[in-house]
Amino acid sequence: MPAIASLPLSDLRVLDLTTVIFGPYTTQMLGDFGADVIKVEPPSGDLTRHLGPARNPGMSSLFLGCNRNKRSLVLDLKRAPAKTALWRLIEGADLIVHNIRPQKMAALGFDPDAVLVRNPKIVYGGLHGYWEEGPYGGRPAFDDVIQGESGIAGTFVARGDDPVLMPTIVADKTAALLASTGLIAAILHRFRTGRGVYLETSMFEGMVGYTLLEHQHGTIFSPREGAAGYPRALSPARRPHPTADGFICMLAYTDDQWRRFWSLAGQPARVEDPRFDSLASRSNNIDVLYGLAGEVLRQRPTREWLALLNEADIPAGPVNQLGDLRADPHLVETGFFRPFEHPTEGSLEVTDTAFRLDRQRLPVRQHQPALGEHSWEILTEAGFSATEIEEIL
Repeated sequence: MPAIASLPLSDLRVLDLTTVIFGPYTTQMLGDFGADVIKVEPPSGDLTRHLGPARNPGMSSLFLGCNRNKRSLVLDLKRAPAKTALWRLIEGADLIVHNIRPQKMAALGFDPDAVLVRNPKIVYGGLHGYWEEGPYGGRPAFDDVIQGESGIAGTFVARGDDPVLMPTIVADKTAALLASTGLIAAILHRFRTGRGVYLETSMFEGMVGYTLLEHQHGTIFSPREGAAGYPRALSPARRPHPTADGFICMLAYTDDQWRRFWSLAGQPARVEDPRFDSLASRSNNIDVLYGLAGEVLRQRPTREWLALLNEADIPAGPVNQLGDLRADPHLVETGFFRPFEHPTEGSLEVTDTAFRLDRQRLPVRQHQPALGEHSWEILTEAGFSATEIEEIL
């Protein structure tokens, strides 16, 4: 395939003062779309440089996963020369993004009001755990805590189980998706008005809205028209279904899909059962419905069910374990796992993005940087002399 001629954000410079996952995943998406992302790190580096297996110190698997398409600059912002350097970079940047607590950012002198005075056209992205004006403002926020506070762990209680954390850092990654969307909207605002803007993205509030999208249910009305909790999602029977030799995920949803499913099951009369003859009736009897479907699915092997359900255009798929994904035929055919040769870490396999731009995949333009790898390059571009750079660093 030919290379993409121009990426949408290719003329933008982003100062990335983020760490761990929430922030770096946000800015990686901006870098994937072409932005020049300058990762500003303290002398100790991003914490994730040391989490997970590594071939070289400071280049762990977790860091490699969310820091491609970036350049690294080390600045100790407790030192005046480093602050001077950051101010000069701010003057020439389009965005500055951080997930430092707002009080600490203010103490360093880089609060949004001060930055927007220095560069009135900059987009200032504050990625916070909680909205700063509320009583939780300024608290440290980590994925496990937000999963609990936002109701995600509590949905398992509503299903009749003990509270459980999802075995993925869903709050960090979902909040990053929200933040990247908001930052791109803020960039469009800047282009339309010529003025910068302060965009705050909160992990807690974002994840509460995410959880309640379906689970607000009857409580969306005033007065209430029922309790909170989307019954289909909370059904104890909504789980991967055992088959004769494994597990399968199946979601017949429409009337036609259920008609075809009951036909495959040899139970066509189920279509006329008043408990299951419409979307509303199925929703009101979802536990029974899933239980009956589960009994049917136990009767045949997974591979046979997948072939039958696919032929009948009923959504279904296998239950892949982590090690199975590399061999998934669709991912193999589309080249989702991309070989990449890193200059210091050797052969890597990076995952693709969710996007195709004019039918082209987004390129990996910059390898994941070593700590401070581009410090001299970036500061030279900013107009500092060699003597000044030595003092800054």
